[in-house]
This record gives sequence, structure tokens and C-alpha cells, in this order.
Amino acid sequence: MTSLIAIGAAIAVFTGIGAGIGIGLATGKAAESIARQPEAEGKIRSTLLLGCALAEATAIYGFVIGLLIIILLG
Repeated sequence: MTSLIAIGAAIAVFTGIGAGIGIGLATGKAAESIARQPEAEGKIRSTLLLGCALAEATAIYGFVIGLLIIILLG
């Protein structure tokens, strides 16, 4: 049973990988957009920060769920 708990917690923490990939892709595209249209830098930056915050929130939720699985079921 403890191995299943560890597997469940590991799967929950894997959301950090998706968030990291998403933030990396978004940052790259934002840099390209700023290079093409420097006058729109403010709008691009604010949209990028909002998207990165949402992506990072999913990683934090996954981490918290992983901890709860370990603490409550372990």
C-alpha cells in the first residue's frame, strides 16, 4: 500500500514538469513577440506574467496534493 501512495504522490508532483515546459515555451514566444513588436512590450509582458502565474499555480497545487497524499495516507 505504501508503494501505491508513493506512486500517487509522484504523479501529483509531475504537474511541475508540465508547468516548467509551459513557462519555458511562453517565455520564448514572448521574447520573439517583443523582438518583432517592441512597442507592445508592456502588453506582452503583463500577459506573460499572468500566464506564468497560472502555470506555476498548477505546479504548486500538484505539490500540495502530493504532500497531502503522503501525510494523510502515509
